[in-house]
Amino acid sequence: MSFFKRLKEKLTGGNEELEQKVDQPELDEQQPADKPEPELIEETAVQNSVEQEVVEVEASNQEESTPQEEPELSDNDTALVVVEEQVEEKKPSAWSITQKFKAGLEKTRNSFTSKVNDLVARYRKVDEDFFEELEELLLQADVGFETVMDLMDKLRYEVQRQNIKDTNGIQSIISEKLVEIYESGEENLTDLNIQQDGDLTVILFVGVNGVGKTTTIGKLAHRLKSEGKSVMLAAGDTFRAGAIDQLQVWGERVGVEVIAQSEGSDPAAVMYDAIRAAKKRGVDILICDTAGRLQNKVNLMNELQKVHRVISREIPNAPHEVLLALDATTGQNALVQAQTFKEVTNVTGIVLTKLDGTAKGGIVLAIRNKLHIPVKFVGLGEKMDDLQPFDAERYVYGLFAEGLEKELEKIED
Repeated sequence: MSFFKRLKEKLTGGNEELEQKVDQPELDEQQPADKPEPELIEETAVQNSVEQEVVEVEASNQEESTPQEEPELSDNDTALVVVEEQVEEKKPSAWSITQKFKAGLEKTRNSFTSKVNDLVARYRKVDEDFFEELEELLLQADVGFETVMDLMDKLRYEVQRQNIKDTNGIQSIISEKLVEIYESGEENLTDLNIQQDGDLTVILFVGVNGVGKTTTIGKLAHRLKSEGKSVMLAAGDTFRAGAIDQLQVWGERVGVEVIAQSEGSDPAAVMYDAIRAAKKRGVDILICDTAGRLQNKVNLMNELQKVHRVISREIPNAPHEVLLALDATTGQNALVQAQTFKEVTNVTGIVLTKLDGTAKGGIVLAIRNKLHIPVKFVGLGEKMDDLQPFDAERYVYGLFAEGLEKELEKIED
């Protein structure tokens, strides 16, 4: 299957789904539209903020548990309830997920792709000057030096092989080569190592403070729960003020149990308690939070090794995933963090947060190409379902949406 046919099928889910798609407001039962989801709470104000949310959640739960007389529903009200239930149960379509990537990469596209368009407009011919300017634009988007050099070699070869003389359709060739570089012949890069036959899966989250790690854990718990998995959280970040309370708020919001001890407790002891509780309750997946201090790499290594040792002692071959949360808005600094954590623990995947908030979304490619660690999830917004499995085709579509749409239209014609 050609790149464009494969791309069209991935983006739309097929012609039938594309024809049936309708514009509907996205429902977020967990969060009102006018109330943004909590990103990492500022340490100076965390206690008041968390306590207020806990009170609100408890009040809500109390109202739900208090038996009340059901009001009679009119025909219109009944119909509305049925429609809402149908919409809530409907899974996101391929097209709606594609649109999330397009919207989430808007800042990068407006910055990077507009410059590429200007470059294509100025250079009618594909020559060495064109390649040099394109190289500079890719570096500015934080694609990474090694990745850019690899891409430029592939582009030069492809241009020569196809005897391309002008810049018409050059964006589609760039897109195809970016996907090839990311995937490198591997498949199922975003699949989590979920254990079968009812065995407990342990996912260990690592990352520095301030990257949105706790928020991401909450969103992943929501995602896994919506897939029919039973989930439990372990509050292993016992050092940052308010981290335990924040995770407990997310547990209340998502509807999952959180195992925690007091602030300053031994994180390994929390993991031990959480594993025993998860086994006792027959939980499918345990997601473990950890401290994010990088002031001393030796301390970080010792702490993570201790946590890892306790987990693997209780469950052989666990943790089954070690996910590193990185803030996409930090650009090359995210790459430095990834290198540091890779040195101290066996990182199996990256969760790139706040991709919608940066104009340098090329960092996805830099991480993958330099460290050979797959980006398993990306944060494309503040809503609960805006944490999406990373997809290389949808990613390049988000970067070159307008140009690729024109190419796809040509295929249809």
